[in-house]
Amino acid sequence: MGWRCSQNCNTLYITIMADNETLEFVTEHERILQEIESTDTACVGPTLRSIYDDQPNAHKRFMEKLDARIRNHDREIEKMCNFHHQGFVDAITELLKVRADSEKLMGQVTDTNRRLQDAGRDVTAQTEEVICCRIQQRNMATTVEKLQLCIPGDTGYCYLRDLIPVVEHWLYYAALKTMEQLEKVYIPRVSQYRFCQIMAENLPRLREEIKEISMSDLKDFLESIRKHSDKVGETAMRQAQQHRTFNSAVAKQVHTGHYSKPVYSLSGRTHTHISNGLLTDDDAGDEEEADEEVLTAQDLVDFSPVYRCLHIYTVLGDRETFENYYRKQRKKQARLVLQPQANMHETVEGYRRYFNQIVGFFVVEDHILHATRGLVTRVFTDELWNMALSKIIAVLRTHSSYCDDPDLVLELKNLIVICADTLQGYGFPVNRLFDLLFEVRDQYNETLLKKWAVVFREIFESDNYSPIPVETEEEYKLVTSRFPFHDPEIEKQDFPKKLPMSQSVPQIYTQVKEFIYASLKFSESLHRSSTEIDDMLRKSTNLLLTRTLSSCLQNLIKKPHIGLTELVQIIINTTHLEQACKYLEEFITNITNVSPETVHTTRLYGLSTFKDARHAAEGEIYTKLNQKIDEFIQLADYEWSMAESDGRASGYLMDLINFLRSTFQVFTHLPGKVAQTACMSACKHLSTSLMQMLLDTELKQISMGAIQQFNLDVMQCELFASSEPVPGFQGDTLQLAFIDLRQLLDLFMVWDWSTYLADYGQPNSKYLRVNPATALALLEKMKDTNKKNNIFSQFRKNDRDKQKLIETVVKQLRSLVNGMSS
Repeated sequence: MGWRCSQNCNTLYITIMADNETLEFVTEHERILQEIESTDTACVGPTLRSIYDDQPNAHKRFMEKLDARIRNHDREIEKMCNFHHQGFVDAITELLKVRADSEKLMGQVTDTNRRLQDAGRDVTAQTEEVICCRIQQRNMATTVEKLQLCIPGDTGYCYLRDLIPVVEHWLYYAALKTMEQLEKVYIPRVSQYRFCQIMAENLPRLREEIKEISMSDLKDFLESIRKHSDKVGETAMRQAQQHRTFNSAVAKQVHTGHYSKPVYSLSGRTHTHISNGLLTDDDAGDEEEADEEVLTAQDLVDFSPVYRCLHIYTVLGDRETFENYYRKQRKKQARLVLQPQANMHETVEGYRRYFNQIVGFFVVEDHILHATRGLVTRVFTDELWNMALSKIIAVLRTHSSYCDDPDLVLELKNLIVICADTLQGYGFPVNRLFDLLFEVRDQYNETLLKKWAVVFREIFESDNYSPIPVETEEEYKLVTSRFPFHDPEIEKQDFPKKLPMSQSVPQIYTQVKEFIYASLKFSESLHRSSTEIDDMLRKSTNLLLTRTLSSCLQNLIKKPHIGLTELVQIIINTTHLEQACKYLEEFITNITNVSPETVHTTRLYGLSTFKDARHAAEGEIYTKLNQKIDEFIQLADYEWSMAESDGRASGYLMDLINFLRSTFQVFTHLPGKVAQTACMSACKHLSTSLMQMLLDTELKQISMGAIQQFNLDVMQCELFASSEPVPGFQGDTLQLAFIDLRQLLDLFMVWDWSTYLADYGQPNSKYLRVNPATALALLEKMKDTNKKNNIFSQFRKNDRDKQKLIETVVKQLRSLVNGMSS
């Protein structure tokens, strides 16, 4: 029972599943049919494909379902046709009735058409006649119109042929205008005719004739303007200079509060008339008319050939060719203008002519730039100017180096400034020209330094190197007006009196001021600030002081004819010039109105210059003083073998002391330190020379009498040192210069060898300054004396032990010398 029950259940389940599946297929087929009925025919394919994609027998069920649907629609169509059939029959009956009426109407229309055709035959014939007349009338009108089109062209061509041979340049404009009308207006209208083609072929030839004539005029203009550029430049530079002078005068008048209207005016481009490129007769007028009337480039140059040629080439469509030709020719002319004459540097006229040509060239180019609108461009003029500027700078740098006249260099500077101001007024950059002025300024300073070197040498050569005598108050004021000298003690003295410096001091001071004025001339019109001008003045003045004046002083000091008196006066002069440097500082400050307290203000190096010169003079004094001492020493004639001294100092030494005494009296106006140094140097040199005389290797023997005579001379030297020839020495400082000689001579005069040998090396030794080698050399000279030497004769006769003592001393001295060398 259980198995059957299970089997029944399975059967029931399968039946239910089959029914469900059938129901699903029915629903799906209904959906597909609805989709086929409602969609376009082109989209049915995918729908039908879905049927075959299902179970294998699904399409059969769908076909059955489709057949059932078709039969259903056929039944509905049949019902509809049955419902409308009676209406269709009634419509056919009505159409049959209308047929008879339409045939009757067709007969009437045919009859009416026939009668109308019979009536219109005459009208047609008359209409054809009218048409023929209208055609003739139209042809006549066309002929008249064509003739009217040809007549202006023929008339214009004949007029053109009549204009070409005429020389007047202004008629070329009419000829070109006529050509343009013929080409653009008249000939295109009748271009199909042969005579018009001939005219069109001749027009280019006529254009070429006009171009050649206008180009010939342009060449004449370029040749003329090249010859007369200097006149244009001269006028432009003169007006620029007048403009600058006028502005300077206005500035001064405004500053002082008194202003008056100038007699001339500067309007627009007041820069430099040449009829067809030639100077007119009016330009040869007097200078007064030139000053009263402000001339421009248009007044001096006739630019009509340029305008005319440019216009002709523009109208002919060949403007670019004209522009290229004009620019090429002007570049060539620029190179010719920039080529200087070989001897340009010799005169200012050579420089002036050179600048006039350059300025005239660029004034013309500036006018062409602004008047022609494209013939030359700013780029072209800038390129031309930069090329010219480089050439100008190179030329001026070369030729200015040949100038050795400061006035000529100054004139060159003024020309450069006027040239730069003129061209700057026309818009050309001139900063490099102003930079060149710094090099020219250096050249100017060099020429000034050379000129003032000659001036200084002449001043030094004409100086008498003695104090300036002043007899009256007027003379004193005259000197102090030239040189800032103030000394209360001298002012209190009665006339006549003497000023400590010589005539060269006020002359040098005046010439330094003149140099500053000369340097200031170069700084004028450079458009520099007061600080820059002050700096330039101070630097050039420093060069004058540290190089030129210092070199002149050094050369003066080294000259052989300059003696001690002159050297003393030179030291005094340099001292006063050094003190006057602050007044030079004030002089420059008053000129430039720049405070010396400004951070960047350059200081004058006059102090160091005069100090160096003074030190050189001091050194030369020491040298010459020593040379003079050597000259006196060379006069010494000692009898080294004398038995005893005559009790008097040598004559040469007394002359030397007298010379030194008189010389040191001249040193009273010197600074104390200088006089003391000179005196100490002389005493030391004298002491050294005397010592060398004793130790001379050529001197083989010395007697005790010679030592005594030599001692008398040294005593005179010590007396001279103790007499204080120069004030300011403390105690016996000056006598210490002879201490080496004194101790050596005392040792031999007293014959105190035991003390010397016993105290040798002790700091408090009596003969501390005696060198064993020196004592040994002198002792050996005395030991080898001949028999006529008294002291050694006594040794041999009276006391032979002393001879042994000398030998013993010599041995001990040699041992000391050997010990020192080891």
